Formats: sequence, C-alpha cells, structure tokens
Amino acid sequence: MPEWIKNHEINGKNGTLLLLYVQPGARKTAVIGEFATTPPRLKLAVSAPPTEGAANDLVIRFVAETLGVAKSRVHILSGETSRQKNIWISGIDSTETFVRLDWIES
Repeated sequence: MPEWIKNHEINGKNGTLLLLYVQPGARKTAVIGEFATTPPRLKLAVSAPPTEGAANDLVIRFVAETLGVAKSRVHILSGETSRQKNIWISGIDSTETFVRLDWIES
C-alpha cells in the first residue's frame, strides 16, 4: 500500500486518509501519479482555478465520483489554502479505496 493512503478514524467513524498534492488550473482534471514529497502524496491536477474555493470543490467532487461515494463523505481535513491537502473519506477503508483507484497504477 502506498504511503499516501491510510486507514483513519475520526470520532469513532472509520475511513481513508488520502494525502494529495493538487495542481490547480490544469487543462483537465486527472490523477497524475505519485508526487515525491515527504511523505509521498498522490498528485491530482484540477481544471478549476485556486480562487474562491473552486479547486477545493472540484477536488471533493472528483474524489467522490472516482471512488463512487457521496460528496458528503469527502472532507478536506487540512490544506484548504495549500496544494498539499489531507482528504478524509468516511465509510471506506484504505484497501477498498486503493482497489477503486487501481487504474491509476497502470
């Protein structure tokens, strides 16, 4: 399992913590691959600009759609004004999240 994905519990609810590096203002929204930081992060390019929360909204929508979960289950825990974001998805463990993201490794 890559370091950018972990099981994480908040207030007794299980979920997955995704460590993302977000590149706003890209031509299209897509997963790019692993970004070499410490710790490593999953790089996500988003087509929205980094103004008025547009990029954050698109990150939430894209993660929810990619994983097949409701947007209400995707939360930005930290990094709202940074490219490095910690995203928590409730009700799905890291193994299932990784399986649903498996296409990015190919």
